[in-house]
Amino acid sequence: MLLSKAWELYESDKRIEGFSPQTLKAYRLQSKLLIQQFGDVNIESVTTDQLKEYLAKSSEHLKPSSLAHRIRFIKSVFRWSNEEGHISKNPATKIKEPKQGKRIPKFLTEKEIELLREACFTPMEKALFEFMFSTGCRIGEIVSLEKNSINWSNRSAIVLGKGDKEREVYFNIRCEIWLKRYLDLRQDKDPAIFVTERHPHIMSIAQMRYIIKRISSRAGQGSTKKSILTNYATAMPRTY
Repeated sequence: MLLSKAWELYESDKRIEGFSPQTLKAYRLQSKLLIQQFGDVNIESVTTDQLKEYLAKSSEHLKPSSLAHRIRFIKSVFRWSNEEGHISKNPATKIKEPKQGKRIPKFLTEKEIELLREACFTPMEKALFEFMFSTGCRIGEIVSLEKNSINWSNRSAIVLGKGDKEREVYFNIRCEIWLKRYLDLRQDKDPAIFVTERHPHIMSIAQMRYIIKRISSRAGQGSTKKSILTNYATAMPRTY
């Protein structure tokens, strides 16, 4: 059975089991990447060594949380394929997820992070800062983010990066809490995650940059202001 066919059957089964559309969307992206790596080969021909090599290469550019999600997808698909009788042996059985430590951005100290948190006054500001802090996304990726891009079951989101390439990012529990509070308070029907404060509609890059500068200014002058402005406001991707 080809990898593409195995994915189609797996997706159908998981949809029946009640997997959320967001989870299936995230897994669909992982299936495309898997097929790009190996080609649309017979799933029986994929070996443990090939999977380990693929994941080792992935670890060079993925955060531990993103790598762990890719591994969970691979283990799930191959376990299902084995249980359904499509492969005689599961090559992903002994593959383990990476250890994950708490990630602190190099350009901000813990003190600076707490000062910035204190400088966030509204649920929208808190949600925006926590999303930026936990995912590492740039403003250009966040402005286009829509509600249906969020997968609450595993605290992830599909964002559109440079060259219109989709990638999956992960946020922490603190971010989840503030995102939900912010969205619950909104009365508008705009699909965007973050909208303008007056006459709600999707924010522009300039509007979001202004909010970040406002938070930074409240947090005080010096290194805190400089670091957050340099990394989130002024270092914008020029393709957006």
